[in-house]
Amino acid sequence: MRAAVREGDAKKLAELMRHDPGFNTVDGLGNTLLHVACFASQRSVIPLLLAHPDVDVNAKNKGGWTPFYGACLCGITSCVCEMLRDSRVKVNEPNDDGHAPLWHAAYGGHLDVIKWWIASGREIDLGKPGDVEKTDAIGAAKEFRRTEVVTLLERFKSDATQTRHAMRVEVGWYDKLAAEMFAQAVFVSDGLLQIKNTTTTTPAARFFSIARRLPLELQMVLCHRVVGSGKELIPGKDREVTFKTLAKSLLWSSIFTS
Repeated sequence: MRAAVREGDAKKLAELMRHDPGFNTVDGLGNTLLHVACFASQRSVIPLLLAHPDVDVNAKNKGGWTPFYGACLCGITSCVCEMLRDSRVKVNEPNDDGHAPLWHAAYGGHLDVIKWWIASGREIDLGKPGDVEKTDAIGAAKEFRRTEVVTLLERFKSDATQTRHAMRVEVGWYDKLAAEMFAQAVFVSDGLLQIKNTTTTTPAARFFSIARRLPLELQMVLCHRVVGSGKELIPGKDREVTFKTLAKSLLWSSIFTS
């Protein structure tokens, strides 16, 4: 399994995970498969690992690093993005020496990592002012002359809402969200959800809540797709899993439109 992760072979990893419960085993450095995926910059296998309920997403290796911490330290933006999508990931968890993930990203000048972190809407701890050796991200960026990082973090500190919106525009987050919404519209229209229920707590209601915030042209495409499909429903034995998956996806999308 470790070799499949290093090679980014998602198909092989999925097959192995079905027959081998050893995905939480560690190597000599205490690295789990999720650590390996992050260090090897293999974004494609991370969703597979995160999807398994028994995978410890915040496991620490012998250096005291979680997988997310390691991705921030190494400046591997693609892996940071995948980890940010999972609410279980403790994004501000320090290593055993007290160094914070954001501090390391700022110290290393990993600007794209920080942009996506801000765009994600996940919590951001700028650290204790003056603690430039471990937590103060802005202080560390200043000390190591990471000018662009300093500018971005100070901008975020001054106006988090506007900075988050600006980063979502810059990194194409809204475009990505629109594409996800279209895919979800296909699922809805193909009978995976009954959209007659108007209560605000149903996944369908959340879908419309999100969709109405999109540009009018896209809303029209979505509406046409929703009312225009007559495909067969998913078999009953698969429906519960499908509902849960789609509901989770819809809830995730709603976080990024708030």
